[in-house]
Amino acid sequence: MDRMINLKTLLLGGLITVGAMLQCTQAQAGTEKLIVAGGCFWCVESDFESVNGVKGAVSGYIGGAAETAEYKKISKGGTGHYEAVEITFDNKKVSRDQLLHMFFRSVDPTDAGGQFCDRGDSYRTAVFYKNDAQKAAADSAKSSAQQDLGRKVVTPILAAGEFYKAEKYHQDYYKGKKLVLTRFGPKKQSEAYKAYRDACGRDQRVKQLWGKDAPFASK
Repeated sequence: MDRMINLKTLLLGGLITVGAMLQCTQAQAGTEKLIVAGGCFWCVESDFESVNGVKGAVSGYIGGAAETAEYKKISKGGTGHYEAVEITFDNKKVSRDQLLHMFFRSVDPTDAGGQFCDRGDSYRTAVFYKNDAQKAAADSAKSSAQQDLGRKVVTPILAAGEFYKAEKYHQDYYKGKKLVLTRFGPKKQSEAYKAYRDACGRDQRVKQLWGKDAPFASK
């Protein structure tokens, strides 16, 4: 029995060591994550995957329970979820502060009811933090945006709960080649995305608010 306990202890110790090494490797690589909600997650994903230093962006849900983290349930309202994007970035190439600066200027942070043509709680803006340093960075970025805009910014800074990855068909929708039926007729996903973005008025509104400071509206 003692031998079994010792083996289990050694195995557990080895797993802990491996986990610590993986975390250390990630830290040395300069990889961080930032979770933001900016209305339609297709658009946020598209915007930030174009930034040098961003390794990838994943569309998902945050703010509600696991059992309701499904697009059909969330789109009906009342689940508490935001459509959000988890951005993975190399902090040696782009900083959290830079990404937050871009985020606030890629949305309408004065709108508490949704974003652009998308209305409802799941389309509200927010920045999520996991520690005090991340919260301080988000608070600073919000204050800077409010000062530059000269209007009240209503985007909340929230403690991050569990992030649930959205359904596969939502990932990289903006560059998908699958044919889908839309109100604009049959189109490839990439074409449907562009038609939706133009019709929703996202870039027009961002340009109106931020002018030349809008980082993605003139793509």
